[in-house]
Formats: sequence, C-alpha cells, structure tokens
Amino acid sequence: MGQEIADSNFSRDDFRRFAEHLEAETRTLERWLAEGRFPAADHVGGFELEAWLVDGEASPMAANDQLLGELDDPFVVPELAQFNLELNGSPRILRGDALSRFSSELEETWNRCNRVARRNGARLAMIGILPTVTREHLTPANMSAMNRYQALDEQLERLRGGRPLEIDIAGHDRLRFSHRDVMLESATTSFQIHLRVDGQNAARVYNAAKILSAPMVALSANSPFLFGADLWNETRIPLFEQAVRVGRGEYTNRVSFGLGYVGSIMDCFRGNLERYEVLLPRVSEEPEERLSHLRLHNGTIWRWNRPLVGFDADGAPHLRIEHRVVPAGPTVADAIANAALFFGAACALARWEIPPEQELPFEDARDNFYRAARFGLDARMRWLGGRTATVREICHDSLLLLAEEGLHALGIDDREIGHWLGIIRGRLTSGQTGAVWQRAWVARHGKQFRELTESYLEWQESGRPVHLWPI
Repeated sequence: MGQEIADSNFSRDDFRRFAEHLEAETRTLERWLAEGRFPAADHVGGFELEAWLVDGEASPMAANDQLLGELDDPFVVPELAQFNLELNGSPRILRGDALSRFSSELEETWNRCNRVARRNGARLAMIGILPTVTREHLTPANMSAMNRYQALDEQLERLRGGRPLEIDIAGHDRLRFSHRDVMLESATTSFQIHLRVDGQNAARVYNAAKILSAPMVALSANSPFLFGADLWNETRIPLFEQAVRVGRGEYTNRVSFGLGYVGSIMDCFRGNLERYEVLLPRVSEEPEERLSHLRLHNGTIWRWNRPLVGFDADGAPHLRIEHRVVPAGPTVADAIANAALFFGAACALARWEIPPEQELPFEDARDNFYRAARFGLDARMRWLGGRTATVREICHDSLLLLAEEGLHALGIDDREIGHWLGIIRGRLTSGQTGAVWQRAWVARHGKQFRELTESYLEWQESGRPVHLWPI
C-alpha cells in the first residue's frame, strides 16, 4: 500500500537529510542480512489487485473517494486515479487450501466493493487497460487526493526538465503521442503477487521470478488496446515503462526489467542508493530500524520484480518478492490460478541444485519477457537447457510440471493443485487469454469499445475463467 506524505513541497535540505537517512538504512539492511535477521520460515503469499471504477457507459468513473468512505476498509485503498482502487489480500502460509482461501477472500472483497459501487452508479472492472479509457480521462483533475501522487507528478516532471513524455508503442498498430503528467500510469492496472522469502534464499527466488516473467506475462496478457489502437498482447508493459521515464539511459527508467541477475538481494537496494534519484524526500522521525526512507525510496522504483522489506505485527522484519508483470483480471479464478503458477514455479526453481540463472543468460530472460509481452503465447523464447520454442509449448511441456512440483513441496493439497493449475492448463489448451478474447471479439464485432467492455464485464461477473468465454 502506498505511503502518504505530509505535503509535496520539498527543500534542498529535505533531499540532503533524506539521502543521509537512506544511506544509513541501506547499511542497516546489509548488516541484518549478514547477521541472519531474515531466517528461513514458512513461505507466505499475498497479493494486490488494482481495479477500475466504470460508469453506465462502461467508461472510467472518477469516484473512488466516495466508495472508499462507505467501505471504510483498510485493505481497500486509493490508487493514483480517482477511477482506480487497490484491493489487498491477507498474507497466508502457502500450504493446505491456502489458494482457495485467497480466492474466497478476494471474491468476498470484490463483491462487497461492487455492491457499494452499484449504489453509487458504478461497477468494478479488473482488466489490464480498460478499452474505453481516453486521454481525456488521464488528467490531473482525475488524480486521487493524496499528496504522494501530487509530489510524484511534480518530481518526475522536475527530473524530465519540464519536457513532456514521448510515448511510442509499435504493435499491430503504432501509437505515438506526447503527455505531460504521471496520470498515464493509471491506465495500467495489475495483479501483484507477493512471496515472502528468507535472506539466504532471496536472491534465488528473485532470479527465478525474472526467468518466469516471460511465461507469466504471456499466460496472463489482458491489455491489447489503448486509445483505439491494437498494440501488444500486454500493452501495459511498454506503457508503464514510458509513463514514468525521466530521460535517456537505463538509470532513467523507474520501471524496468533490471540490469541482470543478483548475487545477493542487497544488489537491488545498493542499486537504489547509487543509481536512482530520490523522488519523495519525506524525512521521517521513525527510528532507523524501521527503514522508513529505504522503503519509501524503493516504492518509487517499479521494477517488474521488486524486493520489499516489511514488518510483522511483532516488529520483526521480513523480505518479500513482488511479481508485478501480471495484469488485473479477467476473473478472480484466473488471478488466483496465475498466483498458483508463480508460487509453485518460483519455489521449484529456487530449489534447483544448479541455479537456473546459470542456464539462461540474463539477456535471454529479458528478451523473452518483452517478446512474450508483445506476442503472447505465440512468442518464441529461449528456455532453460537451451531449448527454443513458443511460450505455449514451454508452459505445456515443462512449466506446469515445475509449478506442480513446487506446490507439492510447499504442502499445497493435491486437489488444490489440480484445480488451480487446471485453469492454466485450460488456458493453454484453448490458447485464449484475456488479450486473445478481446481481439477475437473486435475481429467479429469491430472496434466498438463500449460494447466490448460491457461484454467483458458480463463474462467477468459470471466468474468463469477466461478460457471458457465465448465470443
């Protein structure tokens, strides 16, 4: 959940003092890792789901403040735009029927939010990019009333030297335009999967998450359209990267796949300190051991796989890997199936005697990711062991087995594994992701984006996984 700040006005002294705290807290985290402050424990999973509020015309509806006030739920919080919400799940130990418990909780929260939304003339949509969103929706007038977002916009513009963003996405069509503020980011909504890790194993899980990013983004793709243009299977990937870019060069990308695998999870936090300018220099009075400055700075660097530091109820610190490549939707069932695949495959790869990152060069993992985001299940990628095949073939032949092995090792019930991976298997058999379904609908009915969105919402509300949706 995003940390709020007192205001958006910062002085040079704020930046200086923040930098001093950030350096000290980075040393503290490094010491904690060396001392074993993050011991091995049960694997814990969690998630965040970003959603849209839409009106009777199936267009974005800027009304999250009223809905949030009525809900009064700390697990449902605002996002950047007033037409977005974030639904958070309770962390759970990954064993037994944990996946079904995730599903039940998310279903209950989703339905409760939808009931309140309908009382206010709205309804919720979970989709990577809403087909009906226009540039007129993506303005500061629709920004949520949080100082954090105002400050982000101001600081990103400062780092760009006042220049506008230049967006250029080439897919089936090509879309080029200029934009002046951070609100483009609000057009990209995701299902972020969290996996708690111990200090010793954190780098292995982080590297596994990078390797898995290509098949995960292809399997879950749900964002083919933006402003009427047919672009990538998961257009959210290039749009988010370009929406917060502050200049030329790798270190100006606040959203990226990264520069390589890591030998220690500290590589990420040292990189944060050494390579990325501070955006939100809110100086905290909390003790150094709360790592307030390190966590706030890390929250303004949106790697597709991001390590997070959190604290348990008793104050003990923990580490999580946040897997950010998966878009929202199409249904709760699809989202939990995606999480099951990631939990199982990441844990299995992290247990390999020979680390899989030694078999797949980082450059191949990165190229796989962008190719999979663009071309979906038909993308060809280089996989472990030197095999080259389509994402669909690799997922069917090896990734499902890998995920099954990992879920068994975690202690997930056999029936659970069969059910949730069965949804992934059905998607692979049919070849139908959310992006494929949207394109097929448009191929039959034309670019009628309101009608597309209404049809999408009808099937979403049925609860049937996307591989079972007719056109």
